[in-house]
Amino acid sequence: MNAPHNPLSSLSPVDTFCFDNRYARLSPAFYRKLAPTPLPHPYRVSISHKAAALIGLDATQAEHPDVIEMIAGNRLPLGADPLAMNYAGHQFGTLVPQLGDGRALLLGEILNPQQQRWTLQLKGAGPTPFSRHADGRAVLRSSIREYLASEAMHALGIATTRAVGIVGSDQVVYRETAETAAVLLRIAPSHVRFGSFEVFYYRNQTPYLKELVDEVIETHFHHLQPETDGYEQFLIEVIERTARLMAQWQAVGFCHGVMNTDNMSILGLTLDYGPFGFMEAFNPQHICNHSDEGGRYSYENQPAIGLWNCSRLAQALTPLIDAQKCNDALALYANLYREKYYALMRAKLGLGISQEGDETLIDSLLDQMGTHGVDFTHWFRALCGFSSTSLRLNQSALSYLSTPLPSALTQWLEQYTQRLATEPQPEAERQAHMRQVNPKYVLRNHLAQVAIDKATTTNDFSEVDHLLKILEHPFDEQPDEEAYAASAPDWAKNLSVSCSS
Repeated sequence: MNAPHNPLSSLSPVDTFCFDNRYARLSPAFYRKLAPTPLPHPYRVSISHKAAALIGLDATQAEHPDVIEMIAGNRLPLGADPLAMNYAGHQFGTLVPQLGDGRALLLGEILNPQQQRWTLQLKGAGPTPFSRHADGRAVLRSSIREYLASEAMHALGIATTRAVGIVGSDQVVYRETAETAAVLLRIAPSHVRFGSFEVFYYRNQTPYLKELVDEVIETHFHHLQPETDGYEQFLIEVIERTARLMAQWQAVGFCHGVMNTDNMSILGLTLDYGPFGFMEAFNPQHICNHSDEGGRYSYENQPAIGLWNCSRLAQALTPLIDAQKCNDALALYANLYREKYYALMRAKLGLGISQEGDETLIDSLLDQMGTHGVDFTHWFRALCGFSSTSLRLNQSALSYLSTPLPSALTQWLEQYTQRLATEPQPEAERQAHMRQVNPKYVLRNHLAQVAIDKATTTNDFSEVDHLLKILEHPFDEQPDEEAYAASAPDWAKNLSVSCSS
C-alpha cells in the first residue's frame, strides 16, 4: 500500500514554515514594510543546527541551498511579511527619538512544530527607511561575533536571542576599512525592545503605546489581564526578567558593552551583540567597549544600568500605569537582582544552603580577584576541584592562573573551607554540581579573532564551525580542546572592540 501523500514533502524547506505574523498586523506606525536587498553571490559561512531545529529545520534542511538564499535575502519564504521595526532609544543616556531597524528586517513570525513562536530576523539585509543614509549591511567580522556569542550564551543557560546561521558575500562594504558583507539570521520569541515603547511615549501617541502593550501581553504574557492590573504586572515581570539577566551576566563575567534602551529586550533576552566581552583578568571597572570612553557600561555598572533602563521603560508606560505604581515596581529591582545574583554565586561556590556571611565571603573573593587580576573563568573552574581536606584546587584549571597563588586568596580558601564544613553535601557531589555552573570554555576575544581572521583572509570558515561546537558544551572537559580554555596569548592581550564590532 502506498504511503499517504504529504503535500509538504515536495516543498522547499523555506516554504514549510507556518507563519503567523502578528506584529505585521499591528498599525503601520510600528514598522515599514519592505523586502530585503538581495546579497550577491551568497555562500554559507556557518549554520547552527541546534538553533535551526527551533524553527523546524533538521540538519539536512538547514544546509539546503534555499535556506542559504533565504538568509541572504534572495528568497522569501511563503507567508513571510518582511518589515523593519520602528523604535526610539536612550543611547549612552541621551534620548534619540527616532531609531528603528537600520540594517535588520523581520521576515515574520512562525509557529514551529511544537507551537512555539519564533520571529525570524535578517541582520544585514540592506537599507531601510530607518538606516539614516547607511548601507544597511552587516560585515562578516561582527556577524561571526554575534553568531558565536548568541549560541555560547544559550549554552551557558543565559537568556538570549539565537543565531541560525551566517551567509557571506564578496560584496565590499566600508566601515573603518573595506570589509565584506554578511547576513545573520537570528531568532527570538520577540524582537520588541524598551525603545519600541519609548517612541510612542515621546510622540504622545498613547493609543499606539496601548496597542503595543496589549499585543505583547497577549502574545508573551498571556497569563496577565490588561483590564485589571495587567499593565502594572507586565512592568513588574519585565523588571524581574531584566534583574535576572543582569545577575546572569555578572555571574559569568559577561560585559555587553552597549546597554542602550533600544538594545534591551522586553522579554529579558540578551539582545544586539556588539562590543561584548567575557571577563578575563577580573576588574570590576572593566570596559569592553572601546567607544565607551566614560565607562557608562562597565562591568560593575551593568546592574545599575539595568535599573536605569527599566526606569525609562516605566516612564514610557506612565500613560497606562500610575506613576507611583511605576515607582513601586522599580523599587523591587534591587532585591530581585541581589537575590538572583547571590544565589548564582553561591551555586558557583557549591554552597547549597544560604547562610549569614555568604555575601561577605563572595564579595571578599571578588575583591581579592580584582586586586590580583585573577582570570574570572579559570578561577571558578579551578574551585570546582577544590578539596576541603587537602586544600588543593583543580590543577588543570589552576595551571592557567599566574603562580604562585596570591596569599590573600590562600587565606580566602581557609575561610571557604570553614564554610564548606557546614554543608551537608558530599564533596564529590558538590564538585560535580560546581562543574555544571562554572564553564571551562567561554568566547574569549582572541578565540573569536582567530576565527574571524581565517574567515576574512582566506574564506576558511572551519574555525567558526569548530569553535561553535566547543562553545555548545562549555561545562564539559573536552580534553582534546584544552587550548581553547587557555588565557589570551600575548598578541591578543590588547585586542579592543567598539560599537562597530
